[in-house]
Amino acid sequence: MGTPALDPLLVSQLTLGAVALYTLVTGAGRAIDALLSLAYRYEVPEALIGVTLVAVGTSLPELGAHVTASVGILSGALDYRVTSAVVVGGNMGSSTTQQLLLFGILLFGFGRIDLSTRTLTDAFVPMILGLTLTLVTAWDGTITRVDGLVLLVAFAVYLGYSYARRQPTPVQGVASTNVTADAGTAVVMLLLVLASASILLTVVQDVVAGVVLGGSMVGVLTLGIAASFPELSTVLDGIRRKTPVVAVGTLVGSNIVNPLLGLGLGGAISTYHVPTAVAVWDLPFKIVAAIGLVLYVRYRGGVLQRRVGVWLIGAYFVYVVGRMLLFPGQ
Repeated sequence: MGTPALDPLLVSQLTLGAVALYTLVTGAGRAIDALLSLAYRYEVPEALIGVTLVAVGTSLPELGAHVTASVGILSGALDYRVTSAVVVGGNMGSSTTQQLLLFGILLFGFGRIDLSTRTLTDAFVPMILGLTLTLVTAWDGTITRVDGLVLLVAFAVYLGYSYARRQPTPVQGVASTNVTADAGTAVVMLLLVLASASILLTVVQDVVAGVVLGGSMVGVLTLGIAASFPELSTVLDGIRRKTPVVAVGTLVGSNIVNPLLGLGLGGAISTYHVPTAVAVWDLPFKIVAAIGLVLYVRYRGGVLQRRVGVWLIGAYFVYVVGRMLLFPGQ
């Protein structure tokens, strides 16, 4: 029996989507590098940089996709339900990849991490509260503009809390030596992020119509994984530099930024349709996993060892496989 021929149109769409996805991630990285250089040039306080540029910068691919999707929905260029499913699924996929898979890789690679009570209070507790609030707003299957504004206000409260609880950290960035060039790079890269996100969402909308998987599952497996590349580099750098707590803060912070700022911004602009899988599988899974980890950390006196990393990696695959089996059409 011969192998069925590939559809040339599908191949070209997938190729274009892959290029757009790569451009989205690399453009976001270049943009945040330029913005950080400008911030150091003008001596922006390190604590303020940490809770704004660093926290938001690593989530720039997701945020760019949300803004582009919402504008496309408002203009009628993108389908409301499919586009909502893709970006909401991508948001959940990205944050879950960071929470479970990348945290597991960090712990497995480093071997042992000691988490202080302050880290739990300043990072993990806000993450659990943010995920719970997101579940409440998404439970009825729609993130309305009011819901979006509630999530944005919650994110602003988190920023204020983080800044108030800030701890002095050494400056690690390099100040800009050419303000005009760096400012131009930041603007061009941000525009490139939005353009590539627009192309990616258009391609995904067409591909979803021809595959068995639903829009949110496609978002989990494409945008969700690719958008985690900036955090992956942070994890690998944390292992290399032996600074795992910094990587933990980045991973947990992205799990606050993604749902609150990403879904909040998109919901406030256009509203979103929320697939059932997000409300009954993604968010509950993430909340239970986060609470379980916090309880384990408290029980073990703040110590996480390599075997917990294996459990987290296993939990990620349980999440993905379970979602595909239970909600393949979403």
